[in-house]
Amino acid sequence: MLYYIFQYLKDLGVPGAGVFQYISFRAGLAAIISLVFATIIGRRIINYLRNKQIGETIRDLGLEGQNEKKNTPTMGGIIIIASILLPVLLLNRLDNVYIILMIVTTLWLGAIGFLDDYIKVFRKNKEGLAGRFKVFGQVGLGVIVAATMYFSDDVKVSNIQTSSGNIENVAYDSQIKDDSKSMDYIKAPVTSVPFFKNNRFDYRDLTSWMGEYGDTVAWILFGLVVIFIVTSVSNGCNLTDGLDGLCTGTSAIIGTALGILAYVSSHMYNAMYLNIMYIPNSAELVVFIAAFMGATIGFLWYNANPAQVFMGDTGSLTIGGIIAVFAILIRIELLLPILCGIFLVEAVSVMLQVSYFKMTKKKYGEGRRLFLMAPLHHHYQKKGIKEVKLVTRFWLVGIILAIITLVTLKIR
Repeated sequence: MLYYIFQYLKDLGVPGAGVFQYISFRAGLAAIISLVFATIIGRRIINYLRNKQIGETIRDLGLEGQNEKKNTPTMGGIIIIASILLPVLLLNRLDNVYIILMIVTTLWLGAIGFLDDYIKVFRKNKEGLAGRFKVFGQVGLGVIVAATMYFSDDVKVSNIQTSSGNIENVAYDSQIKDDSKSMDYIKAPVTSVPFFKNNRFDYRDLTSWMGEYGDTVAWILFGLVVIFIVTSVSNGCNLTDGLDGLCTGTSAIIGTALGILAYVSSHMYNAMYLNIMYIPNSAELVVFIAAFMGATIGFLWYNANPAQVFMGDTGSLTIGGIIAVFAILIRIELLLPILCGIFLVEAVSVMLQVSYFKMTKKKYGEGRRLFLMAPLHHHYQKKGIKEVKLVTRFWLVGIILAIITLVTLKIR
């Protein structure tokens, strides 16, 4: 909204109005607006939730400090969603296909999470929304993202891959002119592969033997990968939301790394220098992820131990979906096992626990456990590690994983 107003003022020759053309300015402003909005409006929403007695029902898991968390307001993910959407609607170009997809992702998974929390809180059903409906919604979002990337003419990548990281060589490449509009672009199901010099992977390479049907099947394969990633990361984030500030702080760290990756991918010479894909029209994503970072940090103000509010599935499902779709749009989804390593480990710990329990029950007549409790953070709680120390250590691991992810830009 403000982008278009200032663009109009710029056309009228108003001094200073052109500052809104700069992504860095709008990204910084988005982070500030979302951070301030989350901290200010957060208190009012928390008071409203508390007055309406919208509190979390705590199961007796035998964990230290769990009784103190009873009746803590939940559904605080509303704060995160509102804090993201406000600066996005104010500062982004709303005709950008990437921003449209991110807004749809936020609202889509936010609605699913809200419905799940509503059933838990108001219908007094601890199971919440049936798992099959959650998965159906996540699959539906994956289909929307994949279909948009296939049908939209605005979703494309550069068709140039340099063998050198020397910016001087890039600048004088015969295929690259001073204006990025002169570059050769392709619409293809491609992604970046970490740790390899020729790091572009094209799904069409897997289906080239199919002849004229190869391209179509490749896009279908890509769509299945998108669906898997959206579902996995969203659920992994949901499982991580079990300690005060754990999911929020981890997500802020992930968002910071994604912001850096989006920034370099959206600038031609940065992308060519680092030998990664240049993605035209994706610079607006930097503004979105800045709003995401501001919203999560602002929410952490109230979610840090001892938490004054829980994000609930309204927040965790939304955050996971945003991270997954964002990574897919900037073509670095294969880096998610590293960047979202905490989400991955938490999800795997649950799967291993359940599988081992069922297997041993069938074999010995009594179920046995690999961990004291799953997800993994509860295992360490059972071992006597204090919640604050545990969350801090998880954050430190998240920072290390984010650094490793960024290092892949140069290690090949």
